[in-house]
Amino acid sequence: ELEYPICNSDRTVGAALSGALALEFGSTPPPGSALVRFTGSAGQSFGAFLGHGIEFELTGEANDYVAKAMAGGRIVVRPPANTFISWHEAGGQPVLAGNTCLYGATGGELYIAGSAGERFGVRNSGATAVVEGVGDHACEYMTGGTVVILGPVGYNLGAGMTGGEAYVWDPGSRLAARLNAALVEAVRPDGEHVEELRWLVERHFDLTGSPRARALIDDWQATIEQIWHVLPVGRVDRIEAAQAGRGGAAA
Repeated sequence: ELEYPICNSDRTVGAALSGALALEFGSTPPPGSALVRFTGSAGQSFGAFLGHGIEFELTGEANDYVAKAMAGGRIVVRPPANTFISWHEAGGQPVLAGNTCLYGATGGELYIAGSAGERFGVRNSGATAVVEGVGDHACEYMTGGTVVILGPVGYNLGAGMTGGEAYVWDPGSRLAARLNAALVEAVRPDGEHVEELRWLVERHFDLTGSPRARALIDDWQATIEQIWHVLPVGRVDRIEAAQAGRGGAAA
């Protein structure tokens, strides 16, 4: 376990460590683990190329390209405790990460107890992420992985998205006008997916202490009525066909 201050001139933090582990162990998860805690404002590409066995916890905020090409491990970003309280009491969310997070990620986990910028999850092919608000073009060109958005979304969500899935909490019913419907569709999650979502929201709360996650869990029945499951159109068709088959068998 290690602790460091960090500032915005510290870029691509984590790449050297991940590279050293990859040279030693290849794609095999290494024995042991490294938990590294940072405090401050991280520069671009925080946690880039992160591999298995590494967990980064950042108390502060980060610039663009958080978790770029991440292959494993975990990144947790939370604001300082006093900021958490003041933002929550004011009914808002801190902006904790810049644009283009998870660019080209193939694995790992990212939890942000606040909002991120544009193009969140672009070209994600395997990572799991929970965030509390995103800008335009979220989940752009996604081919795999899971993104949970517990807050407002910008326009053009799901453009070019051919795989993976997103869960969007949409209490204001704004998603339909902001979804790029060329390749994806928003449906209500079924029971199996509701359980997966709840597990992710609970994990987000455990790792970040997010007041929003806590509130959503405490009123879970109301929460799931405001959740949309965004999926490629072909996958929606397969789910609906499977549900129809189960219904016919039951009859």
